Amino acid sequence: MAAVTKVLTLGTVCSLFVIFLAIYLRQTENDLQRKLNEVLSGLIAVEKQHVSDRPKVAVGYGACHDLLISATDFLDYDESIGAPEHFDDINSIEELKKSFAYYFRHGAAAERYMSNSTLFDELVAAAGTVPNSRYSLGGNAASIASRLSNEGCEVMLAATLTPQLQKSLPSGLKVVGKSTTRDDIHLILEYKAGDSWGPFSAPRANRFILHNDEHNPLVSSLEALEEELKNFSADLLVISGLQMMDNYPFVEGARERRLSRIQKQMARQPPTTRIHFEMASFAEPHLMHYLMDNVIPYADSLGMNEQELANLVSMYSHGNVSLVSDSNPRVATVLDEMRYLVKLVRQNRQMQGGKSSRELTRLHVHTLAYQAVLTVKPSSWVNSNVAAAKASLTAHRHVCATNQIDVDKAMLIMDGSFLTSRRAGEGERVVIEPHSPVPCWLEGGQGQGHAPQLELCVAPILVCTHSTQTAGGGDNVSAAALAMQL
Repeated sequence: MAAVTKVLTLGTVCSLFVIFLAIYLRQTENDLQRKLNEVLSGLIAVEKQHVSDRPKVAVGYGACHDLLISATDFLDYDESIGAPEHFDDINSIEELKKSFAYYFRHGAAAERYMSNSTLFDELVAAAGTVPNSRYSLGGNAASIASRLSNEGCEVMLAATLTPQLQKSLPSGLKVVGKSTTRDDIHLILEYKAGDSWGPFSAPRANRFILHNDEHNPLVSSLEALEEELKNFSADLLVISGLQMMDNYPFVEGARERRLSRIQKQMARQPPTTRIHFEMASFAEPHLMHYLMDNVIPYADSLGMNEQELANLVSMYSHGNVSLVSDSNPRVATVLDEMRYLVKLVRQNRQMQGGKSSRELTRLHVHTLAYQAVLTVKPSSWVNSNVAAAKASLTAHRHVCATNQIDVDKAMLIMDGSFLTSRRAGEGERVVIEPHSPVPCWLEGGQGQGHAPQLELCVAPILVCTHSTQTAGGGDNVSAAALAMQL
């Protein structure tokens, strides 16, 4: 009888434990949902503070037709490929798979040129027959221009594209540049967080982009934009898509001459026209050095992801390309790199004598978990908090392909608080209040020599857990933030 009682008692205890665990988990889930809703409401409240006065923006250069496909459905893993390896120029299926593995295992975005045109056309033809593959408007400039137009800006895009692809652009967006009969195509190999490919697993959703462009590397719309800029009175000029020049057709000095014309185009703009340069996945050190000396010094603003930030800091500090970096860096790490990059860019400009170049006064870094916007005070950039909130919401909307954010398809990766710096004695802990989720603060300036005063704003992202596409995400969040600050 005692044994029966003991069993019943144990059974009762187990049952009660299960009940209490279920209650706890349900409460935890309810608390999480409540927090997500509060963060969403807080971000939308900040977003609504902006009122557009229809600024005029010119965007260069280029456009393409993106062919999006599931990477793991399209590429078969083959053990014979061996160790992952980076290639600047991909010539074979083996090099494609090695290079894809190299970035996939880090969850890092990559964009690489395939010089083997025949193989590229075969891959595009094969990808087009795979279920759920789809075409969409692509290219940095076209994506940025479309987002700016949708956010209420008057936009002029410099691009060479077919009349058919031009129909994919928002109505009212002006295109300057020659028409063509064949669009450049980018093969977008998309993958989700947790996807497996052979022995590798992706730590986050991202994409590997393969291209064999004809028009974009030549910046063929440069002259058309130059002519139209004379009478456009732009509030902002956006320079993007220069990573396509990683594989410029080999003619001695030809690429440098094209880049020199871009530099002159930037230098000719009046002070009333701000200039933004959008970074991308650059892999060629020589091109990076040229941009550092001849393009970046002529920009007021830079936009990039965490990988591109680490790459640029590495180039300025050590002269080396950083191909991959932490896919989810701590806020303090990114903020330290942002401060350091502003310092390095300004020092590099001073070493060059200043010339007719500009002071860098804005830096926007977008990561998977958060948006960070840095502006120098005083400057003409306003609404940094709105820009960070808008970029955060745009990140979710773009990846989930929806205008209405559903918290059931979202999660917060960012912690509830963060340090502003990893440097001993310099960092302060900032708590993110769900009802007011975009903390901003001032630092530097008075009493610290010639260091400028900085305003920094950080906004958490409601990360989309049902990703539709990551390609173009950086372009969309950069453009959305810029639209808030003009």
